[in-house]
Amino acid sequence: MSSTETRLRTIINDSFDLDHDPDFDRPFSDAGVSSVDAVAFYKAVNQEFSLNMVAEDCLQFNTLRELVTYIDARAG
Repeated sequence: MSSTETRLRTIINDSFDLDHDPDFDRPFSDAGVSSVDAVAFYKAVNQEFSLNMVAEDCLQFNTLRELVTYIDARAG
């Protein structure tokens, strides 16, 4: 598991009351997360990874794996 995945997993566990580990390959649309929770999640991701994503940017990611790829491409 990459460092980015570990950090995202921590944000997810802090943000959502899930009874399972997040599936990084599952579509976001299947996660059952409210739009309010999704916005809070992306704000936490922005802060954790020093990104400047806006809500519209988040629509480009279908899975957490795509978000990991996006974050890793901007690292360092």
